[in-house]
Amino acid sequence: MPTETERCIESLLAVFQRYAGREGDNCTLSKREFLAFMNTELAAFTKNQKDPGVVDRMMKKLDLNSDGQLDFQEFLNLIGGIAVACHNSLVVKAPGP
Repeated sequence: MPTETERCIESLLAVFQRYAGREGDNCTLSKREFLAFMNTELAAFTKNQKDPGVVDRMMKKLDLNSDGQLDFQEFLNLIGGIAVACHNSLVVKAPGP
């Protein structure tokens, strides 16, 4: 039986695969696939953005090799960044000595 962490990894893989390959390469997200992912899986974030170009800029920043696609590693950079932001907003730092 998988651990909670293993289930989380399986979920990330499944979500990536759900969007990757709709337009060809099933190992990367195209710009349209990334937009579909953002609008579905992170809808609260995209709906709260006043700037319509924010998702395009995110894609460009995440696309480290500038190939116009996001591979799984680049996708994980997004997930990791979101996780860090959530962690920082939820963790109350203990006062120093």
